[in-house]
Amino acid sequence: MLVSEVMSQQTQIDRVVPKFQAFIQAFPTPRECADASLSDLLTIWQGLGYPRRCRNLHEATKLMVRSHDAQVPASLDELLALPGIGEYTARAVLAFADHVDVGVVDTNITRVFARVMNTPLGKRETQTIADSLVPMGLSWEWNQVLMDFGATCCAARSPKCAQCPIAASCSWHIHGGEDPAPASAGTSKPQARFEGSNRQARGKLMKALVAGGVMRTNALHVMALENQTDRAEMIIESLLADRLIVDKNGMLQLPL
Repeated sequence: MLVSEVMSQQTQIDRVVPKFQAFIQAFPTPRECADASLSDLLTIWQGLGYPRRCRNLHEATKLMVRSHDAQVPASLDELLALPGIGEYTARAVLAFADHVDVGVVDTNITRVFARVMNTPLGKRETQTIADSLVPMGLSWEWNQVLMDFGATCCAARSPKCAQCPIAASCSWHIHGGEDPAPASAGTSKPQARFEGSNRQARGKLMKALVAGGVMRTNALHVMALENQTDRAEMIIESLLADRLIVDKNGMLQLPL
């Protein structure tokens, strides 16, 4: 459950499924994941983007081995203490894997609450509302229903208010006015263009490194940044700082 949630962060589910299956087949337990090299993990991860998530997951499994008997922790505080695990992921694991009565807040659920109350909501306020509404013993079902409702009926664009089963209780539908959802914390914002971005250049270099080492002097060509030396060096330095690559005497490689 933790692997799927981390993989799904900012990534479409149809891209996640085959990678998740391959990852779990290769590393079925936290211990096996922790014992593997980061290079092995990144090889499977390649194509999902945001490789910091992979590094954080690797570090998280190492902490599980050291401090949690090689098991995924079962408390909110312990989950939040894992590298790269935030409020949403921690609560999703508790609700969907362990059936703990906690509210899971994603962009869809935030949008529903903001519209029903007809006011922009802060992150902490939204979480308090979510936790207070979970029916005892039904956290899995409740959170899934809310997410699906927000994604399909109370959608960001063209919400189906005429078909909404709670329209009579929705203050935004009743009173109208400006949609409060976009001004709420945690609602999705348009993502920067991928084509020509640093994310794309980083991805090209990481893909090449999966196949083998790349001379640092050739990295500009790999990233298609031949005429942007400063930008290419900044990207390489950011990958080195994130410990996602290593420089061995001018040869860029995935870490062992």
